[in-house]
Amino acid sequence: MAKKGKKLADAAKDAADKVPAPSPNPMTNLILADIALRTGGALLRRGVEKGLIGSKLGSKKAGRVIKGRSMMQTLVGTAIARVATRSVPGAIVVGGGLLAKTLYDRKRSRKAEAAGEVAVEEQAERGKKA
Repeated sequence: MAKKGKKLADAAKDAADKVPAPSPNPMTNLILADIALRTGGALLRRGVEKGLIGSKLGSKKAGRVIKGRSMMQTLVGTAIARVATRSVPGAIVVGGGLLAKTLYDRKRSRKAEAAGEVAVEEQAERGKKA
């Protein structure tokens, strides 16, 4: 079975070697790959956000909520994601914090739901104006 997997991997590598790069300049190819990956990541992130938020609020309102994010919310989210993806201890700290926040919100479910709905409405309004 290991031989079969190695043969498939070799065949895939040979096929990849035969596909020409978009540009003869390797730096241009690196820039194109970076742009493609960042664009794909942004589209995937937006789709996941809309899916998670839209299940409760509806797709249109979810789009407005995402659009209404402040610069501070974006920077904090990016910083937390970077800490979580840089190291195992960072992932543990961020994951533990998210778990603690979720459990805290569940304990205070009525108050947390009311406060969250007010915040979402405000953010959706900012998204309408943007």
